[in-house]
Amino acid sequence: LDFETRLFAKPTGPALLRAAFAKPGYAPEVLAMGTNTDPYQPIEARYGITRAVLELCLETRHPVSITTKSARVTRDIDLLAALARLELAVVMLSVTTLDPELARVMEPRASAPHRRIAAIKALADAGVPAFVSASPMIPGLNDHELEAILEAAAGAGAMGAFCQPVRLPHEVAPLFEEWLAVHRPDRAEKVLNGIRAMRDGRLNDPRFGERMRPKGEWGRLLRFRLATAKRRYGLEADRLRLRTDLFVKPEPDARQGRLF
Repeated sequence: LDFETRLFAKPTGPALLRAAFAKPGYAPEVLAMGTNTDPYQPIEARYGITRAVLELCLETRHPVSITTKSARVTRDIDLLAALARLELAVVMLSVTTLDPELARVMEPRASAPHRRIAAIKALADAGVPAFVSASPMIPGLNDHELEAILEAAAGAGAMGAFCQPVRLPHEVAPLFEEWLAVHRPDRAEKVLNGIRAMRDGRLNDPRFGERMRPKGEWGRLLRFRLATAKRRYGLEADRLRLRTDLFVKPEPDARQGRLF
């Protein structure tokens, strides 16, 4: 709950980003939103920070990618569609399960699975390149749903798919073990043993370049299933190369002087 109730917002973020874009030596690269914190948490409705960033990206013709598990992304379809017409935007929806009951206990405050699939369709219909991330895949818990998730996303108009194994860094591991004991006690050991099998006997591998790569037979099978399903459902598009050559420096913000 701390991750969802003890939140820090930076309302000055868009203004600070404008100042960064305006620096003489600034060279545009894709602005990746959602790689650390979901940009469409419920407080976005109050603060509108993500929307302000997208407005700035459209103004400056700056490329942006979004990764989210929230159907709230559809609120900004007008901006995302305008950016997509310039080859400046791509969105990835994370879909962990299609099972409403599992979703309720595993991600109780995230958008329901059917709403995420509907968000993919809304984005695709508006011309916004949409991908699905069937992540995290958890042995013995949701990994059997991989093909069904990709099929549903493809039917909604997704153009590509990815998946990553579950990661349990630091304090997340005991929290996950406690969750299993409460919600899935009948399969807790099976799940934990499956995770250890793909992590050389540990619950987590923190090494850069390794933490996203499941090992062992489970990892090999997951990669095979993903590749097969992508071919079957026409989800073989790779990550899009967004344009960086359209960038124009922003106009100065008259309020900027208050920030320093």
